[in-house]
Amino acid sequence: MIHNRAVRYGLTVLWVAIAGGALYLYFFQREAVQAEMRNAMSASFWAASISYLVIGALRPLTLVPATFPLLVAMPFFDAWVLMALTVPCIAISSAICYWFAEALHLDELVERHYPHHIRRLKLLLQSYQLPIIIGWSFMLFLPTDVLCYVCGSLKIDFKKFIIGVVIGEGAVYAIYIFLGDWVLQ
Repeated sequence: MIHNRAVRYGLTVLWVAIAGGALYLYFFQREAVQAEMRNAMSASFWAASISYLVIGALRPLTLVPATFPLLVAMPFFDAWVLMALTVPCIAISSAICYWFAEALHLDELVERHYPHHIRRLKLLLQSYQLPIIIGWSFMLFLPTDVLCYVCGSLKIDFKKFIIGVVIGEGAVYAIYIFLGDWVLQ
């Protein structure tokens, strides 16, 4: 756990700057961002892939649900390619939530606002770690980032945690991607 106040303050400022910048671009420069994405995707498959990976991996810093970048990318990538790009995004973004929450004490913030829910989740996770992680990650209406924060605060085995999240979210996103591909065709 990071106890140095200056480091915590610096990380918080960085997080607010990234989230603020992303929200500004989304709300006030959307056409410019869309034009840049179209240019990147038409110019190079690799540029588009790297852009998607960076956006997907850094998404938890903006608190934007992972579904939005996925839905934006669906028309631009083949379904199998998008799935291959999405799995690392799931792993990286979940790891960021797992490690970053403790550094910023976001786990304490979530616990303060939802003490009963977090207490129940912690009790369940202590007994049934992998099934709870997979099930929670698969449910569309449950925020996976909260699960990642709680798992990080409980020091759940990182390998078990990441495998569970990739299986749960990977299954949901596979349904999104391949169903979406079928609908688009």
